[in-house]
Amino acid sequence: MQAIQERHENSLLKGEIDKLRNENKAFRDNIKKSSCPNCGFAASCQDSITGSTDEQKLRIENAKLKAELEKLRSIVGNTLMDHRHRTAHRALQEMTKKQARDELIKMAAQSGPLWIRSYETGREILNYDQYMKEFCPEDSNRLQPKKSIEASRESGIIFVDLLWLVQSFMDANQWKELFPGLISKAATVDVICNGEDVCRGPNADTHGGLQRIVFCSILQKLGANQWAIVDVSVDNIEDNIEASLKKCRKRPSGCIIEDKSSGHCKVTWVEHLECQKSMVHSLYRAVVNSGLAFGAKRWISTLQQQCERLVFLVATNVPTKDSNGVATLAGRKSILKLAQRMTWSFCRALGASSNNSWNKITSKTVDEIRVASRKNLNDPGEPLVGYHVQRKQITSIAKLAKGQDRGNTVSALAMTTDEHKMWLLQDSSTNAYESMVVYGPVDINGMQSVMTGCDSSNIAVLPSGFSILPDGIESRPLVITSRPEEKCTEGGSLLTIVFQILISNSPTAKLSMDSVDSVNTLISCTLQSIKRSLQCED
Repeated sequence: MQAIQERHENSLLKGEIDKLRNENKAFRDNIKKSSCPNCGFAASCQDSITGSTDEQKLRIENAKLKAELEKLRSIVGNTLMDHRHRTAHRALQEMTKKQARDELIKMAAQSGPLWIRSYETGREILNYDQYMKEFCPEDSNRLQPKKSIEASRESGIIFVDLLWLVQSFMDANQWKELFPGLISKAATVDVICNGEDVCRGPNADTHGGLQRIVFCSILQKLGANQWAIVDVSVDNIEDNIEASLKKCRKRPSGCIIEDKSSGHCKVTWVEHLECQKSMVHSLYRAVVNSGLAFGAKRWISTLQQQCERLVFLVATNVPTKDSNGVATLAGRKSILKLAQRMTWSFCRALGASSNNSWNKITSKTVDEIRVASRKNLNDPGEPLVGYHVQRKQITSIAKLAKGQDRGNTVSALAMTTDEHKMWLLQDSSTNAYESMVVYGPVDINGMQSVMTGCDSSNIAVLPSGFSILPDGIESRPLVITSRPEEKCTEGGSLLTIVFQILISNSPTAKLSMDSVDSVNTLISCTLQSIKRSLQCED
């Protein structure tokens, strides 16, 4: 329709130009007729002056008309060029979207020879040669020497409503909250289209500072009870993406969500990344190279855990043994919300996105200690008074389950120090890949009101805690023997300790070396105590 209108406008412009030319020719003929046919001079002086003036006016008018005509030509030409560019760009986006969707559906549904199950780990491994044969037969996208491929697939049952899950995936803030241990920062850069097929462009930072990705997330309904969420990098068709954001690309990844009725659905997750080979810290090299750190199993395990927490948050039939110390459902819900906010705050502090600037400090007893400082100017959810937790007698005030695994609990603990009494809120989480223990001191009066069902949003808490990941070294038999203690070697754990301490209630205060030394000593002593208790000292 736009092209037809533009052609019509061009036709009108040509008609106007022809009309101007005819009028110009007529004026010139009249001027010539006023001259003497024998000598060519004007018939009279007055006629000469009049003819000269008319000719000058015609020239000025013609110059104006030519300038206006060129301006109109430029506008029409640029409009046509922009229209053609937008049309071609949109067609390329549609083609990329369709190819990514078709590839994800095939990768989620096919088994061998595309996917081969590992005898050692039990996980599925992508047959890359078969993948190239099926999806890149022209060989133009073969893996570059400095690139590495990470591909994994996992399925699981999620106990939430399908439409709620779909909406959460397409909202950047809700998506980040579903994966607090994986995503440290996320934002929607642009909404490309809306409707039943939604396409948005998010920008995400993963924890650890290892991957920062810009990709297009596509939501498409496949059937009455089935949706596909496709994530694919678009740096090959977008010109305004920074070079630093092209180091890690998402090949067609995402999940197929199928409604299984009764408030739960099946999710098949495919994670397919192409990243530049880089030096990974030696502690994390095994877990990253194994594909566990950012693989499909971690995404599914985290999603199951977070959705189970939401189910327990709104449940009204929780057994009494799973709600010790809290008399009402409102009190239980208020405490779980406070614990959830505390854990999100902990994950933000733990993350290595551009929000945090970490400085490495030397330590003789710990592999690596990093310190970051920040100022809180307007967040009422963090305290203005510092508490120092000391090793004293601790008693349990309340204990609430937030999942079927007993490791997923929220506890209110009372502790008496030499100076005063204080309460701690502790949030413990565990799944098939990672575990967290997050805690923070809370005001006793405020916590008591929360336990009765009052709003917890005004309770200030500054969390500290521990993040525990596998080291990526699989447990496997070394020799065949009847002696049980020599049958296998066990993999270890990667422990990250995070302490957040209020060093001053003045926003103009600076980080001092005394504060850094105190943190260094605290972390070193804590780590040594953990190693002694687990009998794993060096």
